[in-house]
Amino acid sequence: MAQVHPTAVVGDGVELGERVTIGPNAVVLGPCRIGDDCWIGPGCVIGTPPEISSLPHNRAWDGELAHLGVEIGARTVVRELSTIHQGSHRPTRIGSDCWLLNRVYVAHDGQVGDQVTVSAGVSMGGHVVVGDRVNIGMNAVVHQRRVIGPGAMVGMGAAVTRDVPPFAKAFGTPVRLRGVNAVGMVRAGVGEDAVRALDAAYAELRMPESVPANLADAFAWWAAAEPARPLVPVAARA
Repeated sequence: MAQVHPTAVVGDGVELGERVTIGPNAVVLGPCRIGDDCWIGPGCVIGTPPEISSLPHNRAWDGELAHLGVEIGARTVVRELSTIHQGSHRPTRIGSDCWLLNRVYVAHDGQVGDQVTVSAGVSMGGHVVVGDRVNIGMNAVVHQRRVIGPGAMVGMGAAVTRDVPPFAKAFGTPVRLRGVNAVGMVRAGVGEDAVRALDAAYAELRMPESVPANLADAFAWWAAAEPARPLVPVAARA
């Protein structure tokens, strides 16, 4: 059974899983699906219209459902004062086992994978795509339509104006490639030889010539996402 604070607003078209917690003064508007064991903090706003001037700003709190929804996977935590907007051409999605810390903003049509940590004050523009097990540092800003590959770490205060490849470590304003997320790779069971090989490739601003089997899925995801402005040049990826 969900635990919804009496001051929270849960609108029509909202589907809550088992053991969902929704805190004081939170607003959750439909269409929206929230998975089992999620925790939605005080003052969160989930499901308001996309910030697109040509689309209707509907009154979902009065049952006026006009957009394509928000989906949040199981066991995800959305801390206080965070905002997640409705999708305009696909549901805005947050995966399972994610941590969105306080004051996170996820704009329309964003796609955030599983086991992602988004630190306090991060803002993501529309259509941003984030792979599994990414870690984004405090107050980073992600430009619209950017892609962040699985296992990447983005530093505090970064301005992500280009696409970050898998397992990269990237920071700066604008963001720059700074090697590999070695800690994240080791924690994921990647061997030291593979870490060194990928680090050497990124130092030369190229993709690795061969990818170990336990990294293959991440790089296949990256290729399928079709990054448009990769930190590793397109010519080097061919």
